[in-house]
Formats: sequence, structure tokens, C-alpha cells
Amino acid sequence: MAIDPDFQKKLRIFMVAAILIAGGRAAYIVYERHEALKGDAEPKRETALNPDYYVNPKKLHAYDLKSAQALTAQPVWVKAGYQLTYYPYDRARHKTDFAHEAGLLPPLQKLAIQNVVVEAAPKAPGLKQVMACFALEGKNYAVPIGAEKEGDFRIYADDAFFIQDPRELYNHWPADVWQKIDAHEVQPGMSELQANFAIGMGVPAGSGGYGWRTLHYANAGKPFVITFENDRATEIKAGS
Repeated sequence: MAIDPDFQKKLRIFMVAAILIAGGRAAYIVYERHEALKGDAEPKRETALNPDYYVNPKKLHAYDLKSAQALTAQPVWVKAGYQLTYYPYDRARHKTDFAHEAGLLPPLQKLAIQNVVVEAAPKAPGLKQVMACFALEGKNYAVPIGAEKEGDFRIYADDAFFIQDPRELYNHWPADVWQKIDAHEVQPGMSELQANFAIGMGVPAGSGGYGWRTLHYANAGKPFVITFENDRATEIKAGS
């Protein structure tokens, strides 16, 4: 039986198309294998992790007045810069002058805690303040580090203080960064943590995660607005 010419033509087109598809598939497989071998031959590039991630500052985990006394065993450094209000303290009378604020403790201020006491909160009946007592420039002061009500303590000393020297914890930071921190100044390229060490805690403005946001710094009356990208300060301007 004679094969219809149109059918023969369609069959030839189908066979050519099938060959081209198969050839293309084989070429693609060869290309994939070549790229895989090429990738294996190239030296591996490992992403360097931020050394800050490996720093794990010690904590006291104080839970009552007795455990909070451990603050007196070593110096402390202020972690929450310009967030902690401190007051004059009368050591003879064991009494804090809550009516007169002495100021805000600057970031990384080194303190020698002499005692931890509990005093009645002047504006909160039934609530007592846990106070850390220290001397600064020859005068006695006390700063709140927690509260107590009916025997239930809430101590936030670990949020307030480092009990290890931050300069030793972060000794991998460059010398110029530490010079700025010691002078309470900021510079482009600083991380959020470095800026906090220099001018205190910042308040986020708008959205954005850690290292990718804009923060407002009160900085004890000399405000700054700093924008961070990839945890590096990219824009620093005076605040209002």
C-alpha cells in the first residue's frame, strides 16, 4: 500500500523535531555536568561570620536581694547607656533621695557597686525598689536595678550592666572604633552595638530589622539619627 505523501512529510517533520529535542536535552545535561565540575574545581568561598556573634557576656541571673549582692564582687560597666536614672544616696541613713535626679548613667561607665538595698518606692505604695549603691567622683549614689512586691523580686541587673570589661569582650574591634566609643562619638561604618556603646541606646524609627533600620539616639541631649545598612552606619545626622 502506497504511503500518503502528506503523511510522509509529517512523519519526517516529527522525526527531525524528536532528534532536535533529544539533542538539546543531551547538550543541556553535558552543560550542567560541566558547570558542576567547574564549580568543584574553584576554591570554596566561606562566608565570614561576625566575631561579635561569638561573644557571650557572663550574666548573674540574680533573682533576689541576696543573689543581687554578687554585683559587689567585681566592677560593672553600664550596658544601657543613658537609660538608667541615678539618685543621691545617703549612706549614713541608708536612704535614696528620689526627689532629686542626679542624671543618666553614660554608656560603659565603670562602677564599683558597694551594696544592694531595698527601699520603698515613693510613688508606688506596696512596691519597693532594688537599688545598687556606688560612689562617683567622691559622691554617693544609687540606681534602680529591680523591684520587689510582697517578697516577689524582679531584678534586671543583667540588662543594666556588664560584669566583664567590654573592651576585653570586644577586643577584636579596631583601635579607632574604641577611640570613638571612649569619646562618646560615632562614625560611619559603626555597627549598632558599637553606636550603642558610644552614645547609648537608640529607638527605632519605622520598620526594619536589626542592622537594617534607622535609630534615634537621645545621647544625653545631643541627639543623633543614624541609618544602618548591613549593620553598618551609612548616614549620621543631628537629631532634634
